[in-house]
Amino acid sequence: MSTVEAAVEVDVPISTAYNQWTQFTSFPQFMNGVEEVRQLDDTHNHWVVKVGGVRREFDTEITQQLPDRLICWQTVGGDVRQVGNVGFERLDDEHTRVVVQMEWTPDGLAEKLGSTVGLDTRQVKADVERFKTFIEHRNTETGAWRGEVGPQAPQAREAGFRQDPM
Repeated sequence: MSTVEAAVEVDVPISTAYNQWTQFTSFPQFMNGVEEVRQLDDTHNHWVVKVGGVRREFDTEITQQLPDRLICWQTVGGDVRQVGNVGFERLDDEHTRVVVQMEWTPDGLAEKLGSTVGLDTRQVKADVERFKTFIEHRNTETGAWRGEVGPQAPQAREAGFRQDPM
């Protein structure tokens, strides 16, 4: 397993940052290598990505979602193995820290080598920086889904999200 972490501070309120992140179909606009994301239902998405010349399709499931706080996902079926979360931390009324944490299993020599030299981490860091540019230039979200998914117990609200800055 390879672990990737990236954080960015965005100059928008927490609800704006969170609402935009729930608009998965917009990801190709700021995530390099993501060609398409189709939302299948409230908790499932189909992804088409092309990274390092390798094209992959896979499905993800949202396992936990707490508005303005946390979105957790995992891949389902297929040969891509990934789990992750994105957390949102209010810094003040107009600033939010967005933290992406992900674990994935590199497949093949190119992915394993890329992970070893940190290309995956650099890619995610660049993606969150592009998210910052995307949301700050718009200054409003393209949509929102504010439903909750998964366990709602207070201890579950902390699961998978470290608040310490990168």
